[in-house]
Parts: sequence; C-alpha cells; structure tokens
Amino acid sequence: MWSFSFVVPTLLILLIILLFFFSLPRLSIKRNRYFVEMIIAETVTIISDISSSYADNHYELFSVKILYLLNLLYFVVFFTRSFIMYKFTVGILGVTMGASKAVRFIIRIPYYFCVMMSVLSFFDDLVFYVDATGYHGGKLYNILYYCAFFYVLLSFLAVSHFRKRLARRRERYSMLLYNAIIMAGIVIRLLLPRYLLMDTFVLMAVLVVYLAFENPEYYLELRSIVFNSRALREYLEEHTGREDCRCLGIVVRKYHEMRDIYGASRTDEALNMIGRYIVQLCSGKKVFYCRKGRFIVLGDGENNYGTICRDMMERFREAWKSRDMEIYLDVRFAIIELSDKVGSADVILNTMAKGLEEADRSDSEMPVMITEKDLVSTEREMSIKRCLENAIDEDGIELFLQPLVDAETGKVIGAEALSRLRDGNGELIAPGSFIGIAEKNGRINELGDQMFEKTCRFIKDNDIEKMGIKWLNVNLSPIQFMQKGLADRYAAVTKKYGIDPEMIHLEITEESLIDETFMNRQVKAFNDNGFKFVLDDYGTGYSNLARLKKCPFINVKLDISLVRDYCKQPDEILPMMIGAFKNMGFGITSEGVEDDEMAALMRKIGCDYLQGYYYSKPIPVDEFVERYSH
Repeated sequence: MWSFSFVVPTLLILLIILLFFFSLPRLSIKRNRYFVEMIIAETVTIISDISSSYADNHYELFSVKILYLLNLLYFVVFFTRSFIMYKFTVGILGVTMGASKAVRFIIRIPYYFCVMMSVLSFFDDLVFYVDATGYHGGKLYNILYYCAFFYVLLSFLAVSHFRKRLARRRERYSMLLYNAIIMAGIVIRLLLPRYLLMDTFVLMAVLVVYLAFENPEYYLELRSIVFNSRALREYLEEHTGREDCRCLGIVVRKYHEMRDIYGASRTDEALNMIGRYIVQLCSGKKVFYCRKGRFIVLGDGENNYGTICRDMMERFREAWKSRDMEIYLDVRFAIIELSDKVGSADVILNTMAKGLEEADRSDSEMPVMITEKDLVSTEREMSIKRCLENAIDEDGIELFLQPLVDAETGKVIGAEALSRLRDGNGELIAPGSFIGIAEKNGRINELGDQMFEKTCRFIKDNDIEKMGIKWLNVNLSPIQFMQKGLADRYAAVTKKYGIDPEMIHLEITEESLIDETFMNRQVKAFNDNGFKFVLDDYGTGYSNLARLKKCPFINVKLDISLVRDYCKQPDEILPMMIGAFKNMGFGITSEGVEDDEMAALMRKIGCDYLQGYYYSKPIPVDEFVERYSH
C-alpha cells in the first residue's frame, strides 16, 4: 500500500508556486521556458503518481488495461521529469546539451530507452506488469533509478565544468543544492518505495531554484511594471544574432537634476507612470527599465518607432501628476537596428548606453540613430579593453623607444619610452585607442608602473652611454601624476635596478598643472629624489607662462600640431615663444619632424632636440639596441 501523506500537500504547494509564477510578466528566455516545463512536468508527475498509486492500492476496482495505462503514464512522466530537470540545469548555466546533434542525441538515449521499455511492458514484464493480484515491478524496474541517477550525475558534471558561468557564489551553491536534493529524493524513493516522498524532495529542489533564479520579481522594475536591466542582458544574450529587431532607447533628460528638484519619491512615482504609459503605447513589445530614467523597448524590425517617439514627445509636454505636485520632464530617444550580424549583448548594451548619453545631451527632438559603424566601434573598443586588461595582468605591455636627436649634431642623444599593446593577432594597437581606455577604467597607474620599471630594466641591461643616450623620457599621465607617494615608489624602483634617477626625465602635460599646490608638492618630491621634468605636448592646452615659470622643467616639447602649423605657414609667434622659453631656462624639443625641411626650420628657430619619423618611428627595444649600438 502506498502512503499519500506527503504527496498531496506537495501538490498544493506546487500549485501555489505555479499561480504566483504565472501572475507576473515573464521573460521569454530558455531558463524560464525550462522552469515552466519542469514545474508542469512535476505537477503531472505528482498527479499521475497519486492516480496510479491509488489505482494500484485498489486494483480490484479497475480493469487491467486502465492499470497499465495509469502506470505507463507515471513511468513516462517520471523519466521526462528527470530529463527536464537536467535541461533546466544546463539552461541556468547558459549552455547547450551537447556540442553537436550527435552528442545531444546520445544524452537523450537513456530517456528514449526507458520510455520505450515502459511501453514494451504491455507485451513483456520489463519495467512493470499487472495481473489478477495487482501491480508488480518488472525485470527492469530499477531503470527508474538508473535514468534518474544518470541525469543528476550529468547535471553535477555540468555545474562543475561550467561553474564560472555562474558569477555569484550563491548561484553556484544553489545549483549544487538543487541537484543534491534531487539525488537525496531518488535515494529516499529507493529505500522507502511505499512512501511517495520523492515528489516532496523535488518540490524542495524547485523551491531552491525558484528563490535563487526564477522568482519573476528578480526581473521586474518599477513596481513590477516592466523588466529590469538584468532581464535585458539575459534576453539579449540569448536572442542576439538569432533574429532581426529594432531597439528604441528612451531617456528622461537630466535625470539626477530632476531628482534634486522634485525629490526621489515623486520622481520614482513619475517613472512608474511613465513605465505604464510606455507599456501601453508599445503594446506587444518588450519594455525594460535600465535605471537613471532610461527605458529600452524591443520589437521586430517592422516597428515604426518614429510614430512612438512623436506620441511620447506630445505626452511629455504635459505634466506627470504625482500626488499634490505636477512633474514636468523632458525625453529623448535613440534607435538601433539589430541584425544577425551583431556580435554580443555587451556590444549592444554599451553602444546603446553611449547613444542614450548622446541623446541626453542633445537639444534636438530627433532620435539619435545608432548605426552598424557604432556597433563595430564599440566592439573594437571592448576588444582593446580585453587586450589591455590581459596585458597589464600578465606584464605584457611592450616598451618601444623613439630617439631624440641633438639639433646641432644630428646625433641621437636621448629617447622617449612609449607603451605599446598588441591585439589577439599580434598587431599593434594605436596608443590613442588604449591609453584613454586605461585612464577611464583606472588601469593607467599599473600601465605606467610597468613602463617605468621596464625602462629602468632597459637602462640596467644595456650600455646606453655607448649608444650616445644620456637620458630616457618616461610619460606620466595626469592621473598617474596625482598619486601620493609616487615619487618615493619610483625612487625605490631606480634603487632596485641601481640606476641614477637623473637618467630618467618624466614627461607631463599641461593638464597635470591645474592644481598648482599639489603640482608644486609633487614636483618637489620628485626633484628631491633626483628626477627631472619635461613639459609634453605644449600648445594643446591652455598655457600659462607665469605658471610654467614656477615649474622646474628642463625642457618643453612642442606638440606636433604646433610644429606642423608653423612649417606650413611660418610666422613670428612660435620663434618668439621659443625665445621666451629659452630665457626662462628651458630646453626645446620639436615633436613630429617628418622630413629634412621641417628639421631645418625647427633648428633655425632655436629647437635643441628633434623627434619624429624623419629620424625613426618608435621601435622595440631589441631593434633600438641593434640599431644604435655601434
């Protein structure tokens, strides 16, 4: 006799989960579909378990054929549930069930085999049989457990192998717990077959993943009106490249200012109203809220978002009424066409974020149009960022040197140390492409430290005096320059390599001179440790000669744009400026010298040192040593 003490309450609790899950908007992604399949399979399994067990307990009330059909249904849905629970595991991990159709078919073989054996039990006593004395287990009855164990073990292997796809430790533990509970349920059924306990354990497993992954509220924003940014990312990750669609970005302008003016609670209330309005206006489309007053609407490629934009502009000319206050907000738009050529969700999200930033700053009511060119640019930028991160982490930033030539003798007298980065194909990435990224993501300090140490190592490992080199220039970005304790740290590096700090000239730009008090303190700290400073890229910023006079620079480098302008159309301004610098005690270096004529002009107006492609482009240290060791 089978006991129903546990299974009926289990069914009732499962029905409550089903009702709550379907009462809220759900995202059409793989893991949600698998979860729905799983709870439906579990519901059908429980009902068929109760029905078949009741019929088996009262076999005398039912025909043999009905008993066969009820038990066959139970076995089929039992095997189906085991397979679907495995599908849910791989769905959470974001992987397919196999690298090829053959592998996917092999994974399904145990399921197909068990279902076929159950069906064949009509003709032979394989999995079960029914006779005049009721229901009995057949010769292959234990395949019930073998099938369940197989898919649970496969799930454990998948979680172990793809665990890094679950970013949070809580999610990894939840998936392990989910499968461990299922495993425990199978063992309990094996030990206590007369008690319908396995369904209770499966319910526990369902609750674990529901609380960890599937609660619809995790994907909803603005009082469950629209989906959130997490939902947008997961939807794009699954659907990007599989279908054409149009993406409309909506941004409430000057969001932070509006919160200051109207207050947080009233602004949030207005955003709730805006969210409901967008859902109603964009019926049939997916609406996401990405915080800071930004909405994303996804629809197929046939949507005419122009009409939607016009309707919204009209609505935003009216007030959003919040309790006792009228809130006036402004709105702007960005539109992006997505096709199967789009690379990844990250590319789309980053490009859309840039588009919305541009729209937020725009005074025009016309939508910002994001093109394939913008997507390609973002993808390139993200690729460079990955290369930069890897190179910094693995000490892979390369040191290149560009010679500095004495204007009078034409001989190499110094060199500038320059950082170089390669992409995945070994090709050099333009410095202008990765230096800005390093400054934005905060890795510029580590990049600068690597370059400084590699420069010191180069000086130690090579006889630079034999090359005619008296010093090397090393660049300091404004962000690096602002670090406290930098002078002592760099002095420690020179001491480590046993070199004189005077052999290194630190190049800083005019941006570093904005905070005069800090600049004076920082320059003094470096000077006290023996370092000298060069002003780089002069002519690109807002120059203040009085302030420059206070700085103990030994050299001013004229920016390439200043040099080119003078060479194209000589005037009296640059020569007078150079004369003033010389009177202040500064040496002068001309950047960007590309031919003999430019070199002659720069020499004529008083430049002490020349640098540019006319003499050499930046080259790897090995090539530099080979070329100038003579």
